[in-house]
Amino acid sequence: MQSEAARLVAYRQLRDEIRNSERHLIVGLDIAKEKHFAFFGTSTGKVLCKQFTFPNSKDGFELLLARTEQLRLQQQLEAVVFGLEPTANYHKPLADYLVRQEKQVVQVSGVAVKQNRELLDGRWDKHDRKDAANIADLIAQGKCQFYEYPSLEIRQLRELLSLKHRFKKEEHGLKTRIRNNLLAKFFPEMDQFINTCQQDSFAVIGTCCAPELINELDYASFFSMVVPVYKGKRQEAHLMRIWQAARHSIGCLSGEVTNYEGQLLIRQLQSIRELIQEIEDRIKALCSNFPEYPCLLSIPGVGPDISSKLLAYIGDPNRFETVSQVIKLAGLDLSASRSGKTALKATPVISKRGNADLRYALYQAAMVASTKNNYFRSWLANQLKGREREQGILGIVRVKLAAKLLVIAWTLMKNKEMFAYEKLNYS
Repeated sequence: MQSEAARLVAYRQLRDEIRNSERHLIVGLDIAKEKHFAFFGTSTGKVLCKQFTFPNSKDGFELLLARTEQLRLQQQLEAVVFGLEPTANYHKPLADYLVRQEKQVVQVSGVAVKQNRELLDGRWDKHDRKDAANIADLIAQGKCQFYEYPSLEIRQLRELLSLKHRFKKEEHGLKTRIRNNLLAKFFPEMDQFINTCQQDSFAVIGTCCAPELINELDYASFFSMVVPVYKGKRQEAHLMRIWQAARHSIGCLSGEVTNYEGQLLIRQLQSIRELIQEIEDRIKALCSNFPEYPCLLSIPGVGPDISSKLLAYIGDPNRFETVSQVIKLAGLDLSASRSGKTALKATPVISKRGNADLRYALYQAAMVASTKNNYFRSWLANQLKGREREQGILGIVRVKLAAKLLVIAWTLMKNKEMFAYEKLNYS
C-alpha cells in the first residue's frame, strides 16, 4: 500500500493537472447504505457511463474496479481518480478498500456539492445519478480535497476519542436529567449543593433522594448512611447543610419510587464514568507509543487529554506545508465579508470550518496557559494593553493564543523536539 506521503504528492500533482486533462478517468461515487452509484467521465466533459450501480460488498467493489479498468482501456486513459462525498460512516469501507488497492481517492465538500448541483443542468432536483455526476464534475474542476488515510494507530486513537465524546454526552445528559427532572420536582434545594461537593451530593441522591425520608433520620444516621468513610469537617458541614435543607424543602411529595429513580440514575452515571476512565486509560496507553507525545505534554496548558486530540487530528505533521493550512484544520483561520466595504470596516471572525473538538480543546489550553503560566500571562497582558475597553477582547486574544499553541504543537511534532521558550515568536 502507498505511504501517506506518496498519496499526498500524487494528490497535489492531480490538482495541478486535472483541468482539461486528456489522460484521467474520473469516477464520481454517490455513497448509500446498501448500494452505491458511480459516474464515469473525463476532465474534458466526455461522459463514458452515466450510471453504474454496485452493492456495498466485496463483490460489488471488485465489480467497480473491473468496470473502471474496462473503460480505462477502451478510452486509452492513463490514470484513474475516484471521488466521493463523505457520508456518515458509509463511505469508509469503500474508501478503505480503494486506498488499500493503491487507487487514487479524493473527497469533495458537502457545501461544494450542494452549490454545484443546479449548475449541472439548471435544475434543483436531487437524485443519486445526478449526485455522482456532480462529484465527478467538481473533481474535473480541481475542486476536491485530499482523502486522509492515516496510520492504524491514529485511526484507533480517533475512534477512542469519538467513543469518549459519545460517553461524555451521555454523562452530561444524565447529570442534566438528575438536576432538571428529579431534583427540580422533589428536592429543588439540593441543586445548589451539587457543584460545591459533587461526590457527596451524588451519594445523597443515590441513597435517599426524597426529603421526607431524610427528615425521618437524625443527622448521625443520615451521615453514616450516605457516606460510611469520614473525610473531614468540610464534608460534614456540606452534608449538614443538605440535611437542614431537607427539613424545609418545598419539593413535591415523594416516596420510595423517587429514591429508586435516584439510585438507578446514580448507578448509571457511575457506570458511564468508569467506562470513560477505562477509555482514557487506553488513550493514554496508545499515545505513549508516539514519540511526539512527550513533546506535546511539554507545552504549557496542554495536558494528556489535549495532547491526545492534537496527535489524533494533526496526524502526520508533514502533510501540512504552511502554517495557514494547520490553522485551517481547527477552523481558527480568519475570514471577513469585505464586499462593498473598506478593510477597516470589515470585521474578521474565525471561520469555524475545521475540527470543532480540536478547536475547543485548544481554547481550553489557551485558558490554562494564560492564567497559570507566567510567560503566556505576560503575553496576554501585552496583547490587551490599550485595548481593555474593547468588547470581547479577552476572548479574541485567547483565540489568537489557541492558534499560536496549535502552530507550536505542529512544529514540535514535525521536529520531534521539546517546548522551549527561547524559540518562541514573540509577536
